[in-house]
Amino acid sequence: MSVKKIMVILGTRPEAVKLAPVISALRNNSDFHTVVLSTAQHRQMLDQVLELFGIVPDYDLNIMTANQTIADVTVSCLQGVGRILADEKPDFVIVQGDTTTVFASALACFYQRIPVGHVEAGLRTADIYSPYPEEANRRLASVLATVHFAPTAWAADNLKHEGIATEKIHVTGNTVIDALLSVAGIPFDLSEKHVNIFTFLKTINRLLLVTAHRRESFGDPFREMCEAMRDIVRTYDDVGIIYPVHPNPNVIATAHELLGNDPRILLVEPLDYVTFIHLMKHAHLLLTDSGGVQEEAPSLGKPVLIMREKTERQEGIEAGVTRLVGTSRQGIVSAVKQLLDNVNDYKVMVTGNNPFGDGKASGRIVSIISDYFRE
Repeated sequence: MSVKKIMVILGTRPEAVKLAPVISALRNNSDFHTVVLSTAQHRQMLDQVLELFGIVPDYDLNIMTANQTIADVTVSCLQGVGRILADEKPDFVIVQGDTTTVFASALACFYQRIPVGHVEAGLRTADIYSPYPEEANRRLASVLATVHFAPTAWAADNLKHEGIATEKIHVTGNTVIDALLSVAGIPFDLSEKHVNIFTFLKTINRLLLVTAHRRESFGDPFREMCEAMRDIVRTYDDVGIIYPVHPNPNVIATAHELLGNDPRILLVEPLDYVTFIHLMKHAHLLLTDSGGVQEEAPSLGKPVLIMREKTERQEGIEAGVTRLVGTSRQGIVSAVKQLLDNVNDYKVMVTGNNPFGDGKASGRIVSIISDYFRE
C-alpha cells in the first residue's frame, strides 16, 4: 500500500501518556507518515509528558486560557482542528480517551469524512454526568469513530451493546501500560529532583499517594475527601500523604484550606510523569479519582481505592486490585483503615493481576490500522 498520513490528536497529559507509545509505533512503521496535533487543552502538564517521550507536535493550537468553560474548549478545538484537517487531509486520525479534545476532534473529522480510530474506546459508567463531562465525550466519540480500540473485553461488550458492529471493535489492552513499563525502569533519584518529597518520605513509614480533581466532586464531596485524608494521618502516626494538587482553583483553595497545615500531609504542585510513577512504586496504597491511576498502579502491585461513586473501569474491581469507596469522609476512612490494619486484605489486592494490559497494546493498534488500509 502507499504511505498513509496518520494524524494523532491530543490535548491533555493523560492523552499524551497513552498516545506516546502509539506515536512511537507509528513512526517505526514505514507504511505511515505521522503528524501530531496538540490542542494544548492542558499546557504545563502536557508539555512535561511531550518532552519526556520526545514528541514535538507538528501543530499546537494552544487553546488553554484562564477560566475557560467546557463550551470554550469545545469551540476552540472544533474550529482549530477543522482548519488543520482541511490543510493536511490525513487518511486517518487517532484520538484517545474521553476529553473535550477527543469529542471535538472526532466531530471535526466527521464533518470532513475522515476516518477516526478511538483508543481506549468503550469505557462506561451508564451515568452521563459521572464522570462529567467525560462520560458524554466518550459516548459521542463512539458514535463518530470508524475503528474502536477497546482496552478490555468488558469495554468491547459495552460498544457491542450500543449497536457498534463487531468487526469495527478490537480488544488491544490499554496503551497506558505500554507507557508505564517504558518509564518505570528509568533510574531516578528523588533526593536530586525533589528534595522536599525526599525529606518528607524519611519522616514516615507508609505513604498514601493521592490524586483528586474530578469536576463532579467539586464542593462538598471534595471537602469530604480532604477531611478523610486529615482523619487518616491523625489516626496513624506512621502514615503520611503526598497529594499533587491539580491547578484547578476549585481544588487548590479547598486542599490548602483543609490540609495545608498538617505536617504529615505534603501538598505539592502537579508532578512530572516519571516522578509520579516512582512515587507510585514507593507508595503503600493509592487514593484516587483518576482513571489512569486505576490502570497503572496494579502493574506496580499497589492497591487502589477509588474516591468516586462510579467507575468506568470495572475490570479492576472484578480482579480485586481496585475498590470503589465513594466520596464520603466515613467511607474513605473506613476503606483505608481496612487496608492499613488488615495484612491479609492488603495482600489480596497486591497479588492480583492487572486486567488492563500487557504492554503490547500500541503494536496491536498499529497492526490493526495497517489491516484497515489493506481491506
